[in-house]
This record gives sequence, structure tokens and C-alpha cells, in this order.
Amino acid sequence: MTPPTVLVADDDRSIRTVLSQALGRSGYQVRCTGNAATLWRWVEEGEGDLVITDVVMPDENGLDLIPRIRRLRPDLRVVVMSAQSTLITAVKATQRGAFEYLPKPFDLRELLAVVGRALAAPAEPMPALPPEPRDADEALPLIGRSGAMQEIYRTIARLTTADLTVMINGESGTGKELVARALHDYGKRRNGPFVAINMAAIPRELIESELFGHERGAFTGATTRALGRFEQATGGTLFLDEIGDMPPEAQTRLLRVLQEGEFTSVGGRQPIKANVRIIAATHRDLRAAIRQGLFREDLFYRLNVVPIRLPPLRERVEDIPPLARHFLERARADGLPGKQLDQSAIERLKANFWPGNVRELENLMRRLAALCPTETIGGDAIDAELAEASPPPASAGAGGPETLARAVERHIRAFLAAHDDGMGPSDIYERVIAEVERPLIRMTLAATKGNQIKAAAMLGLNRNTLRKKIRDLEIPVVRGVT
Repeated sequence: MTPPTVLVADDDRSIRTVLSQALGRSGYQVRCTGNAATLWRWVEEGEGDLVITDVVMPDENGLDLIPRIRRLRPDLRVVVMSAQSTLITAVKATQRGAFEYLPKPFDLRELLAVVGRALAAPAEPMPALPPEPRDADEALPLIGRSGAMQEIYRTIARLTTADLTVMINGESGTGKELVARALHDYGKRRNGPFVAINMAAIPRELIESELFGHERGAFTGATTRALGRFEQATGGTLFLDEIGDMPPEAQTRLLRVLQEGEFTSVGGRQPIKANVRIIAATHRDLRAAIRQGLFREDLFYRLNVVPIRLPPLRERVEDIPPLARHFLERARADGLPGKQLDQSAIERLKANFWPGNVRELENLMRRLAALCPTETIGGDAIDAELAEASPPPASAGAGGPETLARAVERHIRAFLAAHDDGMGPSDIYERVIAEVERPLIRMTLAATKGNQIKAAAMLGLNRNTLRKKIRDLEIPVVRGVT
């Protein structure tokens, strides 16, 4: 039996060589080219069982090829790989009919697994092309190219053709509403309204009226009929932020809407059809809330159809420099002085704990844009602003330098303060240890330029132990350095 043939198009010779060798060792026949024209000619001639293409090539954008390939040969799967690893690229690739999108640098084992799935997948009809997402960098809804963010981009892209309920979980300031808006803006309901309601910001006695509306005379002060958020969001998306703060009686009514697809307004008798997509978000551990009897388990499973976890900023350290520059540029666009960061400033930002996550970083950048007297922001300016914004540790001596022990204590206090609502994680010991251990190992690897043998010696750890901790803590390392 003739093995499947994989057509590879990438203008980078080293990428073509790596893919050719890896695919060949896995038993596939491989044909490689550095341009789109040759790839299209092979497709027209009926060659190949699978296409792997880069996005940026010298003669044509690889994304533009996908619809043509799918129209001519609907059974021919296309896998897209790109160094332009943004949400826009992932969405475009998926919406144009790509089987999978892989950001560069990619893991060869993952790519080979994708190849196997693509060759085994049944043929699908050519999808209808939706309106194009915007390209400009300033219009990017989410910033970051870390592995954690790439997974979120791919999840959002896969959901653009679905209408599933999504639960977003993440600490305060991680960007939960931005993800919800991206799901709406690139989804099937993009032409409908996006309506957001924060459960923590509404008095308990008003939540049902806010969600479902009320009839005239339903309660004292209800002089006219009022539409609730469900009706306001008809045809679009309803974003239920801080869903963990919803009172039990409102949880019961929301569960009925999800089960029956209809609701009644407060004081009303006529059922109203619910035509919305629901996206919920919380910083709480809802499973712990269920155990405490504070959240309905059946409602949780109705909302948690597609879970998305947003990582805290300290788990995506490599995204801090582009985020900081983005916020400085946005501050300049808003009329604040233009500023730039030097390397010492970037290192200080990457070493911080960020209990307020991306929101805290944005506030810091805007403050520095307004107050820093020099055009270039240095590490000392970062230290001064962070010290000013943070409460002093209880054990710190007045005016004295912060010791390592005090720095660790400050980080632990910040972590505990972020979970002081009584509904935090039940594994606080392990999580605090991990939060202290992660920056220690990351900074040691940075000091040894990724050399794990030297890092293990400096830390007093066995090399295999260090490797396991790097894997378990998901610490990014320089590839090719052991």
C-alpha cells in the first residue's frame, strides 16, 4: 500500500528540511516547495493527501490558498503553520477551512499527531467565508505569543463556527471580558449585540429584574415595563461576569433558561424565547463553591460546556514585554507622552509577581507614561513605581533594603490577598510553593542562558528533578540548550 503524500510549502529551507526528515521517518512521502505557485500546481494535478503550508511566502499568502484548495479538492486537508502567531491568524486559518493551525516554533510530536488526525478525518463541506477580521496590530483583541495564549487563540478560533456556552476562569485582571468579546466578535453572532452584566456589581434583590426584565407594577417603583439583559442581547451574546456571585434564587431561574430556552419577566406570565449565546466568567473556584453549597452543580455543568482558563500574568512572563509596549503605545495614542522601555526595565517587569495581572501592568504603564520625566523608562523607575503601588511588608524595616525573605513574604501576601474571599483554591500550600518556585527556577535559567546543567548545580538539584519541575511548572526554556 502506497503511503500518504504530504505537500509542504515554506520559504524557510531549514523548516522544509526538518519537516521532510520527521515526516519521512514516520513513513510518509514528502514533497517540499518554497513558494505557493508550486504548491497550487501540485494540488491542481491531484497530488498529495495532505497540505502543510506556511502563511507568509514570497509569492502569495498561504491563507489565501486555503479556500481555493478546499473548493477544488474538498477532501484535501490543510494544516497551517505561522510565525505570525496572533489570534487574527488563528481565526483566519480556521474560518477559511484549515484543519489545524500551529504557531511557530512548533513541537514536532504535536505536528505529527495533527498529521495523523488530518489524514484519518472524514471529508467536510467547504465552510462559508465570514467577514474578514481586522489586521492592524492596534486592533488585536488579545496580546501575547506564549504557549498558554496560543492555546487560547486556537480554542477561540475553533469556537467561531459554533454557538456553545463558554465558561472563562481566571484571576482578576487577566482579561476575561476581552476573551468574551473576542468570542463574540469572531463568532456566528457577531452582528448581534454584546451585552455584559457583572453579578458582583448589582444588589441581590435587583439581579432577576436586571436579567429578565420586569412588568409594570411588578414591585414598588416599577412604573413601566423594562427589558432585561436577556432581551437586550437577543440575537447576540450575553456575558455573565463574576457568575460565582449570583444569588441562589437567580441561579435557579438561569438554570431554567438554559434548560428550556425561555424565561418570564418579573411579574410576567408570558414565556419569552431566549435567543442568546451565554458566556460566563469568574475568578472563583466554582467547584469549591459547589461543595460549600453556594453554587448549583447542575448550573455549573450547563455553563461549563467549553471551559477556558486564562493564565495569570506570572505564568506567561514572555508576554510581558509586548504587553508593556502595547500599553505604552496606547497611552501615547490617548495623548500621553511617548515612552520606551530599556532592557533593565523589561527585566524588572518580568521579575514582578503581578497580583493584579494584565490590568495592573496596564495601569503601571499609563502611570509611567504620564509621570516618568525621561523618554526612556529604566529599571529604577519600574522599581520605584512598584514600591509606591505596593503596601510595605509587615516585617520590613523602615527605609531598609528588601531581603529575599521579605520579597518572598510580599509575594505570598499578595497571593493570599487575591484569594481572600473564602472561596479560593483548596490547595493553597502547593500553589504558593509553586508561585515561589517558578520565578526562582525561571530566573536561574535566565542567569545560565538556559543551561539546565548549570542551573541544576546552582539550585542544588538533580538535573532530572529540575527537568521535572520545569515541565510541571510550565516554565519556558531556550530550545536546544540542555
